Amino acid sequence: MDSVIPGPDGQPRCRWCAAAPEFLHYHDTEWGFPVTDDLRLFEKLCLEGFQSGLSWRTILAKRENFRAAFQNFDYRRVARFDERDVKRLLADSGIVRHRGKVEAVIHNARMAEALVDREGSLASFFWRREPDPTQLAESQTISTSAASQALSRDLKKLGWKFVGPTTVYAFMQAVGLINDHAKECVTRIQVERARRALLLPTP
Repeated sequence: MDSVIPGPDGQPRCRWCAAAPEFLHYHDTEWGFPVTDDLRLFEKLCLEGFQSGLSWRTILAKRENFRAAFQNFDYRRVARFDERDVKRLLADSGIVRHRGKVEAVIHNARMAEALVDREGSLASFFWRREPDPTQLAESQTISTSAASQALSRDLKKLGWKFVGPTTVYAFMQAVGLINDHAKECVTRIQVERARRALLLPTP
């Protein structure tokens, strides 16, 4: 039971959600729940890239600023960004001002457009790479996996940037490609129900 702590309602939750006040709501309503909306998938992969070397608390606190700066992560609009937009973003104190990461989001938006043209949607591409739940490691014991390494390689072959296996594993956790809530966590059951009810969009 070391992996969980009692929540405000007395129900067990993943220990990490007590690390910051804003984590509880994120844990209970977002983390691990299956995402099939292309814009939200693109957002989550971009934000995981921005998190590299930083804390998730930093990114979560700035998320609304990121959404405003990157047109709500509409990859079709971000793909049209140019050097003037890069300069604007690097001057925006509300986000993480890292040129490589900013340019990667714009570049990856163009890669997303190409991927959707070929695959029909980002959701169909990512969810075809959902790992076998019976082959997963114990919850929250690893930061990368064979599945995240394979997805990272696939994305890099397609030209995507800032999509290393650790970043991709965090993305897979966040969007529900794996349910990495602790076994005793009350939210794990809710995530499993949402995963069973998942209806993928038709390409």
